[in-house]
Amino acid sequence: MGGEGGPQLTVPATLSALRRHPALSAILVGDEETIHASLANTDADLNDRVEIVHAPRTFLDTDKPASILRSGRTSSLYQAVELHKQGRASAVVSAGNTGALLILGRHLLKTIPNIELPAIVATLPISGSNTLLLDVGANLSCSPQQLLQFAIMGSVLAEVQFASKPRVALLNVGEEPHKGTEDVRATAALLEACSSLNYIGFIEANQIFSGQAEVIVCDGFVGNVLIKAGAGAANAVIAKIAGTSSASQQAQLQELNPQRFNGASLLGLQGNIVKSHGNADELGFGCAIDLAYTEQRDDIPELIRQAMAVLYNH
Repeated sequence: MGGEGGPQLTVPATLSALRRHPALSAILVGDEETIHASLANTDADLNDRVEIVHAPRTFLDTDKPASILRSGRTSSLYQAVELHKQGRASAVVSAGNTGALLILGRHLLKTIPNIELPAIVATLPISGSNTLLLDVGANLSCSPQQLLQFAIMGSVLAEVQFASKPRVALLNVGEEPHKGTEDVRATAALLEACSSLNYIGFIEANQIFSGQAEVIVCDGFVGNVLIKAGAGAANAVIAKIAGTSSASQQAQLQELNPQRFNGASLLGLQGNIVKSHGNADELGFGCAIDLAYTEQRDDIPELIRQAMAVLYNH
């Protein structure tokens, strides 16, 4: 029910994902009547792979996130995460209230042992590859120890996605060792000392799309500003050039379409939750579903649990 499009967008995106993934089934959580209307004229074979769970209330972006625990139990957002906790669903995808989704994840699913805070990780388009950026909004300020945990989580995910030992960089205002805040420098010391990481040092904002690192670590305030500024810049370039470029150039531009990289995982939870941007279109929401499908298939939470156990020797 979340996002700007609601079921008129999320339901068709789900049906497209079912066509892409024959092993996938979906539980659509929300207003049953509205969902049924969006499922009209659906192929019978797809209908057999769709279940509807009626949730009478929609938890809005304007609602205070903390109120989800005391007054949002009948909302689609709460019910979706509860289904995951019960084992009826392998993952959750939502374009709803980000803060509420984080609270539900921590309250219902809990964090992986030795993880202090979950982090939201986003994918950045890099020429010939991709880069993971975390945190992008879950935690506006972070301790060096928490940033180390983010680096471990991002490295685990990147190694599965990119099939190689990922390079990890720390976002800073300069590359020199003396640059940055005290916390950033303290984080660098922790990353340097962590033998399980392929840490390459500081990286500046103008280098994040250069392909120098597969994982870039920062606090949620910096990451959120960065990811939104990058998406805005990409949309502006695409809009400016779209009417004057050739067909082949336009195809190349679409490779930078932020919708293709929609879907930010909430890493560090004992479960799989993917947050879609509220303004995602059908392509974007479908990409978020694809991400959730692959992360539950690869059992990313268990891989992170193993990595954290090694880090803390238990």
